[in-house]
Amino acid sequence: MAPPRRYWKGYLKLSLVTCPVSMMPATSESEKVRFHTLNRKTNHRLVAKYVDAVTGEDVEEEAEAKGYERGENDFLVIEDEELQNVALESARTIDIERFVPRDSIEWVWLEKPHYLTPSDEVGYEAFSVIRDAMAAEKVVGISRLVIGRRERAVMLEPCRKGIVLWTLRYGDEVRKEEDYFEDIEEKTDSELLPLIAKLIERQRKPWKPDMVRDPVQEKLLELIEKKRKATKPVKAARPKEGEPANTGNVIDLMAALKQSLEGKKPGRKA
Repeated sequence: MAPPRRYWKGYLKLSLVTCPVSMMPATSESEKVRFHTLNRKTNHRLVAKYVDAVTGEDVEEEAEAKGYERGENDFLVIEDEELQNVALESARTIDIERFVPRDSIEWVWLEKPHYLTPSDEVGYEAFSVIRDAMAAEKVVGISRLVIGRRERAVMLEPCRKGIVLWTLRYGDEVRKEEDYFEDIEEKTDSELLPLIAKLIERQRKPWKPDMVRDPVQEKLLELIEKKRKATKPVKAARPKEGEPANTGNVIDLMAALKQSLEGKKPGRKA
């Protein structure tokens, strides 16, 4: 099976050590069954359009604008030029700013995983050194990255031969667990505990991906296949037509590491 197409290419940087890398999402929903909304009479696809909520009239694309609601039916119009002024520059470098213990970041902060791999054989050594050093020290790297015109805090975690890059949630996106668990009793019935432990042991099994298979997806595929065999194909009418090059210089890895250590004292910002 061919690997999926890389959707981001850039550089992984730790002080003076740099290597070209590629990134792709570690998860995908492209295999999920998806449906289009059709006109039952013509078998043509339907298209969505914006309508003014008050007048009911169609709105042309050039008349569309983004608005921030500051009160009931009261909006501030934000122009595209104003949004571009606050947008971050799409830097193509993942510059590791600091390292933290892996077990200090709880699961709730992790959002979406991506696979990070070296994109050029020249960068294999630098990539491997960064990966293995993090694994040996049991730390993860913290950096920032622009994805889809939005700056994201990211965590880099060594994973076998590669690195998993997790996008992280911001502080205002995570709810405090105390708000939900505070009223739960901490006491446990000591007589019930051994019984539950026996039940757990009886149902303990090694992890397998098919434990989280989607039965609804399987039934949908069976339904589609059954209808495909029983129904003649109906073709809908066709609608009318209406990343940086790797130019970085290769530097000696050992020299770069020595220069990084000599030029940056402990406690200073990386």
